[in-house]
Amino acid sequence: MSKRVPNPKCASCGSRHKSVFCSLNSEQLIELDEEKSCDIYSKGEAIFKEGSYPRGLFCVNKGKVKLSRTGAEGKEQILRFAKAGDVMGYNSMLSNKPLAATATALEDASICFIPAKEFFSLLKDDPRFSLNMLELTAKNWHTASRLLTDMAQKSSKQRLAEMLLWLKETFGLDEDDCIDVKLSREEIASMVGTATEAVIRLLSDLKKKGLIHLDGKKIQLVDIHGLATLAELND
Repeated sequence: MSKRVPNPKCASCGSRHKSVFCSLNSEQLIELDEEKSCDIYSKGEAIFKEGSYPRGLFCVNKGKVKLSRTGAEGKEQILRFAKAGDVMGYNSMLSNKPLAATATALEDASICFIPAKEFFSLLKDDPRFSLNMLELTAKNWHTASRLLTDMAQKSSKQRLAEMLLWLKETFGLDEDDCIDVKLSREEIASMVGTATEAVIRLLSDLKKKGLIHLDGKKIQLVDIHGLATLAELND
């Protein structure tokens, strides 16, 4: 169960400079602090669920979150991830439609909640914030379109190679030079669009080829150029 905690100050948030709130002035940040709330979600806990209606905007203060939807046969399909500074739930508010995904904490996460009234007030009164939201929406649509094309035109191995590079770009590397997020083989299979058994074989094959190194759930990218070539990402 989530736990309400004192609001972290937006002005001192280390992730604000890379979020849609980067252009807000000190007065706007103080008002945001007064209106928002913050909760801690444990690993595996749902932050919001597919099909519900959002009452505001969710912003990741700390931690990592996966956004997924359930297919017709009950199988999970991971759509994207959110990390510190990322916002969630805005598409549903802008379209006035139910949430298209469930957000689940991949690790203990601190999530700020900004009421819809405050979100729409910023959209109406601050052109810079509105532009940031437009750019974010366009970026996510571009990513989604590319993934759809890849699912149709690339092999499972190529999609896996591209997904590993995308995870590195999204989360960076930890102190061991491994991708800084731990996913189960089932979660990786969901992203690649294949069976878990197939992903296990494909990861083993990439390891044998010297492209990656595996240590449990930790994945180190040994040959980034080789992975990019395999995924057909090189010019």
